Amino acid sequence: MPIFSKGHVKSTISTPEVVRQRFRQKGLKLTPQRYAIYEMMIHTDSHPTVEDIYHAVQPMFPMLSLNTVYYTLTSLKKAGLIADVPVQEGAARFDANMDRHHHMVCVGCHKIEDLYDQALDQLKISTKSTNGYLLESYRVEFRGYCSRCRKRQSQAKQKTE
Repeated sequence: MPIFSKGHVKSTISTPEVVRQRFRQKGLKLTPQRYAIYEMMIHTDSHPTVEDIYHAVQPMFPMLSLNTVYYTLTSLKKAGLIADVPVQEGAARFDANMDRHHHMVCVGCHKIEDLYDQALDQLKISTKSTNGYLLESYRVEFRGYCSRCRKRQSQAKQKTE
């Protein structure tokens, strides 16, 4: 049975010492700005854009630049502390939830929700289908309309009838 992010407890524990240790293990220098960006990321399940992260962290660091956020996200991604969430339209999105999971994307409002489903984690693809690829990982993405967008569509339809 699928479990969505609201019902799943993330395994990410965040104390300054845990974050410091995580950065040390990955060979990253822990600056106050990096800490704030990473801290923001591990406390949201909204899959924020670079701009979202910038606007959340910038009030604490008025001199923070958008370029610093881009650079920090690139460093965190290379270190395996965050992942990008490839979406077909709109700005790049990021996820600090490194637990095995998949995504549901609303094509109306572009909200992304985590999806946990053991059946998806056990998908097998035949070697004939891989066209010579040596597969290392995969993600499943479902696209559709969230309940809020479906409700809006229904209300708009009722007004036109």
